[in-house]
Amino acid sequence: MKITYYGHSCFLVETGGKRLLFDPFLNGNPLASGLDVNAIRCDYIFVTHAHQDHIGDLEAVAANNPNILLVGIWEVSAYYSAKGLRTHPMNKGGWWTFDFGRVKMVQAVHSSVFPDGMPAGEPAGFVLDTADGVLYIAGDTALTLDMQLIPMTCPALDAAILPIGSNFTMDYHDALIAAGFIRCNRIIGCHFDTFGFIKIDHEAAQNAFWEKGKELILMKPGEKIDI
Repeated sequence: MKITYYGHSCFLVETGGKRLLFDPFLNGNPLASGLDVNAIRCDYIFVTHAHQDHIGDLEAVAANNPNILLVGIWEVSAYYSAKGLRTHPMNKGGWWTFDFGRVKMVQAVHSSVFPDGMPAGEPAGFVLDTADGVLYIAGDTALTLDMQLIPMTCPALDAAILPIGSNFTMDYHDALIAAGFIRCNRIIGCHFDTFGFIKIDHEAAQNAFWEKGKELILMKPGEKIDI
């Protein structure tokens, strides 16, 4: 499984011969100014929630990838279906099998509304269970005891993407607790440094994880890793 970071909370996951883009937002992020959103090619777009910093470039990516399938909670799927996009609605609960593997939509504690004021249902996270590995993408969330359900209902995680920027989401202290809840020692940070409210001390954050025998990976926009 290959993961490319486009900044903030936008990731491309390559697995099973497919390209899955999560929360497309590049324009408006000064840290991703060197990246070209129009160069992104993907088969799927996954949406954790409908805030501008998670869907800002969704329609541009969709226009450049006319055969994509958008996956999101019911209200998000309905919103984009009305705009002519192919969508697959989900809600929190069971699994759905796609051509790259299966996906479970899980709880996130946050808010969600479209920039135009339309209701967007609830925020969510996703667990991907693929032949290349198992990955949890938390989306924007506070620390919640519901995370303890993930190892009870999902295969063991190879990695997890957790927000660490504080103010709007967990900080890295809470993310470290979350890593214990989900029984995952390899954490990729997101939703940090993009703007003033969420700037973090990289060394302090990574040391906190290291002291607990866990790894916190802080990727740079454009960086790729394999898990």
